Amino acid sequence: MKITIDRAGRLVVPKKIREAAGIVPGSELTIRVADGRIEIEPAPLEVRLVKRGSLTVAVPRKRVTPLTAEHVGETLDRLRRRGGAGDDE
Repeated sequence: MKITIDRAGRLVVPKKIREAAGIVPGSELTIRVADGRIEIEPAPLEVRLVKRGSLTVAVPRKRVTPLTAEHVGETLDRLRRRGGAGDDE
């Protein structure tokens, strides 16, 4: 898919690509140059580790929208189709 950068250096990420990557308005992105390519990806969620009883859990440093069971299920399905995490369930 070809796109054009405007005079201000902005580009529009096509809707299908945004949806596939889970990018929504307000998403923080990481951009870098690697091996002659420009790479853009969602920025990792910053977390802190907190001890809760005998467990250590990752707690987001910023307020985030809670995940729904539907979103978790869609993510697991997508990862299974790709042969990624969650295969052993």
